[in-house]
Amino acid sequence: MAKLLKGADVVSALGEKMKSDVENLKQKGVSPTLATLRVGERADDISYEKSAIKRCDSVGVAVKSVVFPEDVSQAELLKCVHELNDNNEIHGVLMFRPLPKHICEDTLRNALSPEKDIDGITDGSLAGVFAGNSNGFAPCTAQACIEILDFYGIDCTGKKAVVIGRSLVVGKPVAIMLMGKNATVTVCHTRTVDIPSIARDADILIIAAGRAESITKEFLSSNQVVIDVGINWNDEKGKLVGDVKFDEAEPIVGAITPVPGGVGTVTTSVLVSNVVTAAKNLRNGH
Repeated sequence: MAKLLKGADVVSALGEKMKSDVENLKQKGVSPTLATLRVGERADDISYEKSAIKRCDSVGVAVKSVVFPEDVSQAELLKCVHELNDNNEIHGVLMFRPLPKHICEDTLRNALSPEKDIDGITDGSLAGVFAGNSNGFAPCTAQACIEILDFYGIDCTGKKAVVIGRSLVVGKPVAIMLMGKNATVTVCHTRTVDIPSIARDADILIIAAGRAESITKEFLSSNQVVIDVGINWNDEKGKLVGDVKFDEAEPIVGAITPVPGGVGTVTTSVLVSNVVTAAKNLRNGH
């Protein structure tokens, strides 16, 4: 029976710290504020926006929602981003993507100041992650993986860590962050030969493959810590499932994050925590 690395306990701990930090900032005349920038009415964007607002409300962070129609011009969006950058009462910006096809996403995301890029989408933020400095923020999902490891006291020093997936949202940044915690890291991807044997050799296995229940018992061994980043809808089962086949993994591994209730739960809290950190940085002149 694997230990369940539940996100709710991590969220609770992060929430208590955020409430304290927000209270301290408000006493100094600073009200941490998130701006959400959404184009159109995509259901998944609206759902995430609602969950972010709810989490902000729970710790006292204010939210300013900016919504544009689907046919908004690139010039209008760029003007908005520059205004948000220049507004000292906005501490973090969450830009929903993908953007409509007539908008150059690279131009727009890189117009955002790394100091306000609380979701780690700019090249400047990613450069900070890869250089190991505090410029900008890491992508929230990658940071959520690290928060879970830290909360549950899982020491990465000297451990073999395997990351399955090489996206800029999770795979690449989390691999760098694991190296920063002194793990020895292997990154697997679609062209990797014999992933199961590499995965079985891992002490810590982080899966961000984006394929429902693709990680079966052949990839796993006893005492492993498994962080399942995947969130996939399974029509047959009528529920959300991870990239890991949980029923096969749970009897084998030492610890595992559930889906739902694992990494996804923590990601929104990391986003809000980054807003609070950005507010502290601005007040301290960083």
